Amino acid sequence: MENRRSFLKKSALAVASAPLLASCKSTCDKDRWGIEADPAVTGDLIVPKANALPITGTFLDEISHDIPHQNWGEREWDRDFRYMKDIGIDTVIDIRCGYRKFITYPSKYLLGKGCYMPSVDLIDMFCRLAQKYDMKFMLGLYDSGQYWDTGDMSYEVESNKYVIDEIWEMYGKKYSSFGGWYISGEISRATKGAIESFRTMGRQCKEVSGGLPTFISPWIDGKKAVGATSSNLTKEQAVSVAQHEKEWDEIFDGIHEYVDACAFQDGHIDYDELDAFFSVNKKLADRYGMQCWTNAESFDRDMPIHFFPIKFDKLRLKLEAAKRCGYDKAITFEFSHFMSPQSAYLQAGHLYERYREYFGI
Repeated sequence: MENRRSFLKKSALAVASAPLLASCKSTCDKDRWGIEADPAVTGDLIVPKANALPITGTFLDEISHDIPHQNWGEREWDRDFRYMKDIGIDTVIDIRCGYRKFITYPSKYLLGKGCYMPSVDLIDMFCRLAQKYDMKFMLGLYDSGQYWDTGDMSYEVESNKYVIDEIWEMYGKKYSSFGGWYISGEISRATKGAIESFRTMGRQCKEVSGGLPTFISPWIDGKKAVGATSSNLTKEQAVSVAQHEKEWDEIFDGIHEYVDACAFQDGHIDYDELDAFFSVNKKLADRYGMQCWTNAESFDRDMPIHFFPIKFDKLRLKLEAAKRCGYDKAITFEFSHFMSPQSAYLQAGHLYERYREYFGI
């Protein structure tokens, strides 16, 4: 007869190994209490399936600013890469290699500037896991926080002048999975220093890496572009489609030589505005020979509690609009918190299942 200790040990091992089954099959066969789903219940969609641009890339948010850290080790990350791979994700993007004093890798330069030593080299781990699962890894640059304090992007150039060279020497030359760069400064409008900063950092990224691609992910200054700590969900003053086009035509004109793709965040405008703004984004990208991506946010901006996984239909509407407007790629912010079956949010695993049902995965 088993004693309580051995029973609990076996139970823990069973729970830990369940997500590791081949091809990461359905996570909802049993609930937390071991109750099995009725196999006769399938659920039928009343909308056309797979009528949207699939998500093939995700940010990796390991230097979190306004969402909780999940405290994963390599085992959890390895499992998550398998969940990503199972739905067709081929690109992972470290959202930033450092934010203020917290950093993702043992940077001699940033440690010398007073940053804190990380316990794990996350960039090395992400490069290895990307290589293991045949994905492309893109490196997000360092965010000193000075732009958020001053509104001037030019501050980011100085620190990244050293970080870009350091990252390439440490990881770019070592891993074949290292496939490009994310210039991580987030802007929405004609921001002080933005054009020159994007050009300078994009040029250095390309020169040091032999021309590997670069991209940005700005936000649209729409009605839902309110601060993360604001109690309001919308604002009265929002950019018009015409003004958005005018400002981004000027920005694209100044950066297109050194920025290959633009992935506008899609959560700051309403769902009935998607086609209007998306059409402009695609037109501008085509004009300047850039790839037009969408950053399909998988968290919900319509709720007073920040931030929970998005309702599936909202994500579906955004991805369907991206397909209608001819976008080249969909990435998301971000899979591990808001879509992963092992997320701290229970709703994330359900979103993963609804996504799989819709795309027939």
